Amino acid sequence: MSIGRTDLNLLKVFDAVYEERNLVLAGKRLNLTQSAVSHALARLRELVGDELFMRTGKGMVPTGRATAMAPVLRDSLRRIEATLGTEKFVPGESTRRFVIAANDHLTAVIIAPLTRELQQAAPGVDLVIRPSTRLDLAEQIDLGRIDLAIGIFAQVPSRLNSRTLMSQGEAVLMRRGHPAARRKLTLRDMAKYPLVTVSVGGQEEGAVGGFILERGLARQSEMFDRQALEEALQREQERPRARVTVPHSLAIPELLRDTDMLSIVPASLAVALVKNSELLRRQAPYQAEASTIRAVWHRRDEHDAGHAWLRELVAGTARVAEEALA
Repeated sequence: MSIGRTDLNLLKVFDAVYEERNLVLAGKRLNLTQSAVSHALARLRELVGDELFMRTGKGMVPTGRATAMAPVLRDSLRRIEATLGTEKFVPGESTRRFVIAANDHLTAVIIAPLTRELQQAAPGVDLVIRPSTRLDLAEQIDLGRIDLAIGIFAQVPSRLNSRTLMSQGEAVLMRRGHPAARRKLTLRDMAKYPLVTVSVGGQEEGAVGGFILERGLARQSEMFDRQALEEALQREQERPRARVTVPHSLAIPELLRDTDMLSIVPASLAVALVKNSELLRRQAPYQAEASTIRAVWHRRDEHDAGHAWLRELVAGTARVAEEALA
């Protein structure tokens, strides 16, 4: 196939259909009718010699050839737009959609205040939040289906860029009226009272040392420093008991209600959960390693004006969340 025969607009149609998996949604994104999108796909299929997408009950499913083409074409389109300077970004006028991967903790602490900023600065911009706990997180970033991932990452591959957003320690939550509520929390309490912990992946999903490694990206699987707790209790000849382990954090208030369980959570989450609730926040009675929250994105988006704007906005809301820990 000669590039001279190729209408580059067909590649933008391919990119939109691949992302949306739906002809109507792809058309809305490109300001084209469904008929125009179908016609463009037919032309591209003829050029490539592959069906590219199969219509199913779940939408337009890409073929193997389309899956292989997608990351390269998306990267090329971004580079062309950046080189020509055609992709201008005016927050107050933009109708762009960004996809952010974050767990429920960071959605509450960073994304919620971010949406309030968007309401004022960019009312036409939409956010789609997807779970950062998914096993194919790195692949989704590579394919351009996730613009920004927020979390705790022990390892970031060179093809991805990252930025530190905030650092935090751990805190312990309990209900008001808990037997330990009127005094300083001790290590003996951590052994005496059962724990509610948050884990988003264990050894069965490839977790090693509290992190899951996939395509060079190592993301946190447990939301507390298990090793620090266990080592502290071993010195006291005690052991912790994790009565309930959950894959998300926003159920913690209900789990602690009317029980004597304790929950170890990131400090910023503790601040968020004690607001308008019957929970109390206490300093952990052991020295846990501080965790660093980072934003991660593909390096192809480094000079994208809209992406850069979003990263700054995310960093700003994270700074406010970190200041609340003081």
